[in-house]
Amino acid sequence: MFPCSNMLGPGLISIAGHATPIKELLWLLSLFAGIIICKIVYQLTGAISPFFFTGYVKLDWQKKLEWNNRGFSTFHALLVAAASLYLLLESDLFRDGAQDELMINRTSAFSDSILGISAGYFLADLAMIFYYFPALGGMEYVLHHGLSMFAIVQSLLSGQAQMYIFMVLFTESTTPFVNLRWYLDVAGQKNSRLYVCNGVALFLGWLVARILLFLFFFYHMFSHFDLIKKVYPLGFYSLLTVPPGLALLNIVWFWKIAKGLIKTLRKARHSQ
Repeated sequence: MFPCSNMLGPGLISIAGHATPIKELLWLLSLFAGIIICKIVYQLTGAISPFFFTGYVKLDWQKKLEWNNRGFSTFHALLVAAASLYLLLESDLFRDGAQDELMINRTSAFSDSILGISAGYFLADLAMIFYYFPALGGMEYVLHHGLSMFAIVQSLLSGQAQMYIFMVLFTESTTPFVNLRWYLDVAGQKNSRLYVCNGVALFLGWLVARILLFLFFFYHMFSHFDLIKKVYPLGFYSLLTVPPGLALLNIVWFWKIAKGLIKTLRKARHSQ
C-alpha cells in the first residue's frame, strides 16, 4: 500500500487524497485507450507496410512482429513528445505564477489523459516484451518500461510532480529516429544517405533530449527542492531514484549510439 493512500470509487488507489470517481473513470478510459491505440496502430502498420516496402511480406514472423511493434512505438513517441512540448512550453499549467496551486500539484484533464494513454502504451509494450522475450528486447527494455510506468502511475494517482514526468516523456522524441534506423537496416539501406543522416540526427537528438535535458531536469528539481519535499513520501523518494536510473540507461545507450555513428561515418567515407 502506498503511504498516505486510501481506496475510493471502483477501488483504485488514491494517493494524497487526489482521486475522485470522475478522475478514476478518466484514468481507466485513458489507460484502455492507450492499449487499444497500440493494437490499432500495430495492425495498421502491418496492413500498410507492404505498400511502402515490398520486402515486408518476405520477412520472417519475428521481423514482422518487431516491425509492427515499432509502428505503435513511434506513434506513442510522437504523441507524448508533442503533448509534453505543449504542456511544458505553450500552456500555463506549469508556468511560474500562472496559478495559485503549487507547481508540484498542478494537473489537468488533458495531462491526466496523456499520462493514462502513455501508461497504456508501456503496459501493452511490456506485455509483448514478456510474451515474446527476448525477441523485442532484453532486460534493459524491461527496466526502462518498468521504471517509466511506475513513475507515470504514481504521478497520475497522486496528481503530483507531473511537470517532471512530462520532461522525461519528452525524451521519447528520439524514439522515431531509433525505429527508423532499425527499419532502414532491415530494408537493406544501411549504406544509404538517409541512414547516415538519421544516425547524425539520432546522436544530436539523444544528446539534447536524453542527456542535456536530464541535466536541466536535475538542476530544476534541486533548485525547487522546497517544493519537491512536499511530494508524498514514496513519490519523493522515487523522484530521487527513478530519474537517475533512467539517466544511467540513457548514458549507456548514448555510448552505443556514438560508437555506431562513428562506425557508420567511417564506412560512408570509405565507400565514396
